[in-house]
Amino acid sequence: MAPGTIPRHVGIIMDGNGRWAESRGLKRSKGHREGVTSAKAIVKKAADLGLSYLSLYVFSTENWKRTQDEVSFLMILIKQYLKQEYQFYIDNRIRVIHSGRRKDLPADVLKDIDMVVEQTKDFTGLTVNLLINYGGRDEIVRSVKKLLDEGVNPSDLTEEMLDRRMDNGPLPPVDLIIRTGGDQRSSNFLLWSGAYSEYYFTEKLWPDFTPDDLQEAVEDFEKRNRRWGGYDAHE
Repeated sequence: MAPGTIPRHVGIIMDGNGRWAESRGLKRSKGHREGVTSAKAIVKKAADLGLSYLSLYVFSTENWKRTQDEVSFLMILIKQYLKQEYQFYIDNRIRVIHSGRRKDLPADVLKDIDMVVEQTKDFTGLTVNLLINYGGRDEIVRSVKKLLDEGVNPSDLTEEMLDRRMDNGPLPPVDLIIRTGGDQRSSNFLLWSGAYSEYYFTEKLWPDFTPDDLQEAVEDFEKRNRRWGGYDAHE
């Protein structure tokens, strides 16, 4: 992918909802609701920019460590988001897929996820990958278990075989990972797919991240020279 080319697949670690609310003297739940509004605007901008895939870190396997009240609220918010934005996905011909461990997710949340995935599966516009109950290490472990259950000899294992058994094997690698909120770490996000991702960090908290900020991140990516572990003879 040469300089001047937009990323095909962008992943976003949507960090800072709670801090956004607390800095305003609001409940953390208000920050999460504002984060949903930001997500919709970013999805629309991603489609307008011509991105093919957008992966959003909605709920990690580590987020279960939060208070029971916050986890329960987040599960309710996920359900509301899927229902409220269903028509938005239909109108914009956006395909929705899910990455993450299905086990532990409430049955009603899984039902809504499966409904949206099924109803949008034939759309050919932007693909939105919702990472819900997702962890990069967990995905790799589950993929290895699939191979073992299929009786694959470990000595025959290849990267391609493992790649096909990831949650959404056909997806291309992540070209650009954006993290809001000021922290500079991967937080177990798409460890396999993001092995050679470019990173873009911003101090902005997720509710403050705008479509213009997404465009700025994409433009920054366009200036980068990706060497894939090699070197550039002109440098």
